[in-house]
Amino acid sequence: MKVEQVKVNDLTYQLNVNIEKADAQDKKKKALNEFRKKVEIRGFRKGMAPMSLVEKMHGVQALVEAVNQMISEAINNHIAENKLNILGEPLPNEEKQKEIDWENDENYEFVFDIALAPQVEFTLSKDDKIVSYNVAVSEEAKKAYKSNMLKQFGKLENTDSVKEEDFIIADLEQGENKVEGTYITLRQMAQEAKGQFLGKKPGESFEVNVHETFVNETDRAALLKVKKEELASVEPMWKVTVKEVKTFVEAEQTQEIYDRMFGEGVVTDEAGFEAKVAERIALEYKQESDFRFVLDAREYLLNKTNIELPEEFMKRWLFTINEGKFTMEDIEKDFALFCKDFRWQMISQYIMREQKMEITREEVLAAAKQIAKYQFAMYGLNDVPEEQLNSYAESILANEKEGRRIVEKTEQDKVIGYVKSVVTLEEKEISIEDLQAMNN
Repeated sequence: MKVEQVKVNDLTYQLNVNIEKADAQDKKKKALNEFRKKVEIRGFRKGMAPMSLVEKMHGVQALVEAVNQMISEAINNHIAENKLNILGEPLPNEEKQKEIDWENDENYEFVFDIALAPQVEFTLSKDDKIVSYNVAVSEEAKKAYKSNMLKQFGKLENTDSVKEEDFIIADLEQGENKVEGTYITLRQMAQEAKGQFLGKKPGESFEVNVHETFVNETDRAALLKVKKEELASVEPMWKVTVKEVKTFVEAEQTQEIYDRMFGEGVVTDEAGFEAKVAERIALEYKQESDFRFVLDAREYLLNKTNIELPEEFMKRWLFTINEGKFTMEDIEKDFALFCKDFRWQMISQYIMREQKMEITREEVLAAAKQIAKYQFAMYGLNDVPEEQLNSYAESILANEKEGRRIVEKTEQDKVIGYVKSVVTLEEKEISIEDLQAMNN
């Protein structure tokens, strides 16, 4: 048995595996013995059929199994002995592979392609410059944020006419059909249809084409209180009578509201409230800025390292391992993005390895707890007991997809944190609107 390695290019090699038929006989006998134990042949007890008959029935299959095992061992040994860092796994070269005559050939030749992982090696210093954006908190932003927070804890009250953010309670009539007390919001409507409702007062009636006004079928079915399957038979023109118009009124700034927002006793006056508002806005802005830095840092390092990949081999490998789930056209469509992510993983792993970084269980749990805390806060629960936070965090990590995402995010945070500490940050002021536009 012999393995010959032939260079195709810097990252792709061809392996020619040569196996003598005689060398496969021992493994073939073992395979035949296994067949003999399992095969059922009329006239013989299971496992007692003559070997000559088993050979006649399964000889070629046993030989193929023996040779395949030898191929696998030969390639794995070659990779280990030559310390090859391969990408994916060896793939048969269908163009160069000759047809095998298992019964008559005395020598079998096989051709495989392998790809080597590219070498990643670079250093970072203060000579490397990456932009870091800073967003100032404006008085207008504080005012709008404060208003939104108070609206979240506010209540619906009747108002005299329909405005953009209001809720409408209305009756709908079409001949003998009547839908009473249905809820309508302008957010449900097509943009050009909102003018029909703006400024309308309780008691006013007008005609509406529900198909053109409520283009989303789920919203339209809920509005008319019918099943989606019944919408096709519904005539479009309906009479709408506004019964009530309700608007969200901001909560008054009381100690009870402060406690519900931030936890008991954390905020006790308007100055403390405004300080908390500024703190939360700054945190949200920082998250936007940090997200931008991740994108810019990744792009900078991808350009700096310019990692070459054996792309044609990788396309074949992706097609093979997915076993028909994707066509080559599907793979081609997303391949550029896949390569970008693959290169970033190589860069990230290089930094983790060179800086001797590790992801600990405690770090992953802490990240999951932050997610849990944020999710509780969305429902106004800002003072959740530590035991409950831990329990919920553990349940998040128990979800394989979520757990993997948190581990990857923790690794990214470490890598980006290192990059940020080493390179020169070119700080730039930017508006939150411009930064959000860049991030979208």
